[in-house]
Amino acid sequence: MKKILLLNGPNLNRLGKREPGIYGVKTLADLEARMARLGQEKQMEIICFQSNYEGELIDKIHEAEDADFAGIIFNPGAFTHYSYAIRDAIAGIQCPVIEVHISNVYEREAFRHKSVIAPVSKGQIAGLGLLGYELALEAFIRDGLGEE
Repeated sequence: MKKILLLNGPNLNRLGKREPGIYGVKTLADLEARMARLGQEKQMEIICFQSNYEGELIDKIHEAEDADFAGIIFNPGAFTHYSYAIRDAIAGIQCPVIEVHISNVYEREAFRHKSVIAPVSKGQIAGLGLLGYELALEAFIRDGLGEE
């Protein structure tokens, strides 16, 4: 069974409480449970991890590569806009990454309009709420990653 890493960055542990008008009322646990169910339906194992710490996220990116994960669905949170260390970690692996954002970052503050992660990612999904994570999984499946 192929494995996908569902990786969430800073403040995403506060989903459901943090700015629900922007991020909705579903929690990170709700998201992870939904993705695990979808993964089972698609015969893919979803491994979830969230951290507020840049180094821990980089470690997970490296681990996903070393463990032959089929892909990474990654919401880097605010690290999107300035973490060259995360950007370099992604650039240094073969495991494909799809960047996901719950809100439409291009409708928000100007500093959110630039992603240092996007140029080294397979793709980016923004502004579709938690559905963006599901669409990223579907993109990996349609790209043949779900096939043994």
